[in-house]
Amino acid sequence: MSGNLLVQAIAAVLVLALYFLPAILADRRKRHDVLTLALFNACLGWTGFGWLLALYWSLQPNPPKNLAGEIVETRKIVRMRAFSSALLVRVQRRATAARKRSEK
Repeated sequence: MSGNLLVQAIAAVLVLALYFLPAILADRRKRHDVLTLALFNACLGWTGFGWLLALYWSLQPNPPKNLAGEIVETRKIVRMRAFSSALLVRVQRRATAARKRSEK
């Protein structure tokens, strides 16, 4: 009888570990949103589809911590590159025009 209880306890632990595998993987991979993922897994994991979504989510790379800040920085870099390119084109045109004037 106690052997049967031990087998049931081990089976229950294994089933719970399998059920929360996405949350365990997210924790091992140091995801920033592990709590949200674990709650999603706990609430919707029983559907199968929810479990697969949680597993997929747990295997994704960490999102940036400051997404808005990264977008602002990327926009600044793009504007600076555009300005630099436009300035270079303008300088080249002036140099070409000056060369043509000096040749006349």
